[in-house]
Amino acid sequence: MRTATISRTTKETDIQIAVNLDGTGQYDVSTGIGFLDHMVEQFSRHSLIDLTCKIKGDLHVDQHHTTEDSALAIGQAIAEALGDKAGIVRYGSAYSPMDETLSRVAVDISGRPYLVWKAAFSQPRLGEMDTELIEHWFHSVAQTAGLTLHIELLYGQNNHHIAESIYKGFARAMRQAVDIDPRKGNAIPSTKGVL
Repeated sequence: MRTATISRTTKETDIQIAVNLDGTGQYDVSTGIGFLDHMVEQFSRHSLIDLTCKIKGDLHVDQHHTTEDSALAIGQAIAEALGDKAGIVRYGSAYSPMDETLSRVAVDISGRPYLVWKAAFSQPRLGEMDTELIEHWFHSVAQTAGLTLHIELLYGQNNHHIAESIYKGFARAMRQAVDIDPRKGNAIPSTKGVL
């Protein structure tokens, strides 16, 4: 089983993360931000990555540190669980419809962090979560997981649907990318021999 556990404590957040890349989408998420909990749960359920995400953050300041640090720690745990990335599919992509909304997400577990974000929200908050932090969450998870990540909202109006479509698309793309390709054996999926 490809698993990892991360404990990270700073003056801003206290985080416990556990992932199992070969799971069934079981989750136990508590960030203190209801909408972020909902999105991280969607990611776990649709990627089939088991995920425990427990955070106590300085929400009396604002949501930035909790949102950012959750993504940094989740990305770090995914990278650790992937190890040398031997045998993985490496690439994944998904079109993710939700009612009137359609998103496209493509990921390469390349070791080269990069985010292309082509999405926007028409309201400043979803529940109590600042919508500007959603892009930052993806930037942070891409950074520590070593993902080249392209996210594009093709169309949509309802802000909740837009966010959920993007998280579910990311989940489905990651589900493909972390899978073990039975034709590769233990080969690293790169002509360089390392990722």
